[in-house]
Amino acid sequence: MRNATFFKAYILFSIFYLFAMLLGYENLDCFLKPALIPLLSLGAYFYRKFPSQNILLSALLFSWIGDVILLFTDMGEIYFILGLVAFLISHILYCVLFNKQGKKERKKNKTLFVLGSVVIALYLVGMLTLLLPSLGELKIPVIVYATVISFMLLFAFNGYLVWKKPGNLYVFLGAIVFVLSDSILAINKFYSSIEKSSFFIMLTYLVAQYLIVVGILKLNPKKPKE
Repeated sequence: MRNATFFKAYILFSIFYLFAMLLGYENLDCFLKPALIPLLSLGAYFYRKFPSQNILLSALLFSWIGDVILLFTDMGEIYFILGLVAFLISHILYCVLFNKQGKKERKKNKTLFVLGSVVIALYLVGMLTLLLPSLGELKIPVIVYATVISFMLLFAFNGYLVWKKPGNLYVFLGAIVFVLSDSILAINKFYSSIEKSSFFIMLTYLVAQYLIVVGILKLNPKKPKE
């Protein structure tokens, strides 16, 4: 199947890319990074048609746009802001995507949902408390972004409680790792430098995107005759 071929290519190319970064060849970013998300997108495109496929592909498109824009952050702060906006749109689309998945597999455990919501809220407050003193003019954009990605995680957690297995776990873990990736990026940029930060940011980012995409496909399985 073509989609499986693209997923395998994504995994292999990601490993090669991460290995290059680990060895210090970060100058290869401009050549390697823009090819990664398109491979994942092609895997999702050739899976089969399902109701929320276009939303998934749109989220991946804006992630790719953000990837490309962030390659130019050394040229000015405006590129970081534009990249932030692209990923903000991507996360909003992920919220919409998660909200459109089927919810009839299980009855939601309301107590667990409340506890999870509190943990996510504490993460948001803790992260902003850590970063706010050093954000300067980026205070409002970062607050908005952190809030949206926290909602994205909340939607994924809500889905984890009601979606069918194993797609629910894939998406939820993907959302957690995505938040981890953005947290590493934010701490490294605004709070304290992290050694090999680029490697860890991309490692978590690539894993997160893969888990979310595979999880969504598992929530929209192919028909038996296919």
